[in-house]
Amino acid sequence: MDLFEYARELNKDKESPLAGRMRPATLDEVVGQEHIIGKDKLLYRAIKADRLGSIILYGPPGVGKTTIARVIANTTNSHFCKLNATSAGIKDVEKIIEEAKFNQNAYHKGTILFIDEIHRFNKTQQDYLLPYVEDGIVILIGATTENPYFEVNNALLSRCRIFELKPLEKQDLIRLIDRTLTDQKRGLGNEKIIIDEDAKNFLADMASGDARSVLNALELAYLTTDKNKEGKIHISLEVAEECIQKKQFAMIKVAIIIMMRFLLLLNL
Repeated sequence: MDLFEYARELNKDKESPLAGRMRPATLDEVVGQEHIIGKDKLLYRAIKADRLGSIILYGPPGVGKTTIARVIANTTNSHFCKLNATSAGIKDVEKIIEEAKFNQNAYHKGTILFIDEIHRFNKTQQDYLLPYVEDGIVILIGATTENPYFEVNNALLSRCRIFELKPLEKQDLIRLIDRTLTDQKRGLGNEKIIIDEDAKNFLADMASGDARSVLNALELAYLTTDKNKEGKIHISLEVAEECIQKKQFAMIKVAIIIMMRFLLLLNL
């Protein structure tokens, strides 16, 4: 590792998006979803005791599916593997299964396999997983934005417990904003930021229960607002509204570019 690579490694967390930096590492940092990870709930107890069975987490984007998987990765004594179903194939699964068998036989160590967007796996891929989930070679954590009762094979589904995650409440999002503005290690706590209550409420309302969305909007407000005479960044309602408009415009622009590329491919 040369000097430049070392510097990049040191700055990696600071340069990564705010939503990524603020992703919870422990159960106590997770906001919302009290109906499944409240301290008296089954999933909370299973994660704390490191006695997790195969599960499917389903719900809209930004509600904590990947976050819960990350918390499990940080707390389990099992080997933790992650795949994204949009890019992974059976060969990737085969490799993990072989490693899981070796770890189980050689070290008596379990393996947890997290598959993001598991609904993207076709029937053949899901069927391949089935015997290894059934025999306990791997503990499966599947995450999906789609209803698993329609998108996941019944046989695989019957070996998993289903947990539905709901959009975050407005107060959960406000708590997240407040935490981000005071967190000096991962958030914006070292910056001199003042946010008006109406701006905070507006960002929480516009996020529609999506933690990632509210943090992206907050980061955009921070990055695009000049400091005032006192050297502070003031996020007013006007600034918040402007940032939401910029974000929506950027999304429309990306959608247009994707559509144009698709039309070009059709004409080739």
